Amino acid sequence: MADAALFEFLHTEMVAELWAHHSDPGPGGQKMSLCVLEGMGFRVGQALGERLPQETLAFREELDILKFLCKDLWVAVFQKQMDSLRTNHQGTYVLQDNSFPLLIRMASGLQYLEEAPKFLAFTCGLLRGALSTLGIKSLVTASVASLPTCKFQVVIQKT
Repeated sequence: MADAALFEFLHTEMVAELWAHHSDPGPGGQKMSLCVLEGMGFRVGQALGERLPQETLAFREELDILKFLCKDLWVAVFQKQMDSLRTNHQGTYVLQDNSFPLLIRMASGLQYLEEAPKFLAFTCGLLRGALSTLGIKSLVTASVASLPTCKFQVVIQKT
């Protein structure tokens, strides 16, 4: 992205607007907003997945693709690499970012921990969309134990 501050502002406004439109405080309204954000991220991830790897060699393995996401894709979007990539070598990968840019501003207290999922849905979609474009069907979830650290779990779905 051209400027990190502009991307963060746009992302914050997308979240705020969706939460205002789907103001149903129940699980249905929140789930709808999360699905919309994840869908938007998926489309952006598809576009980045098509554009970014043109300069790289063909990927040989799933692990190569996940390394690409942690390095090249993350740098293109957040101007930093992912801090950690772990795998169980059975199709599950855990990507950890110790200072996730979209959570840094809320890291001042535990009271914001419950608000974190709505700021991670777009990025889950982004990862899933990029993987989809690169030929991998996956399920991506995010978790936050302490702000601003977050973990994205990618489960490859075998066909």
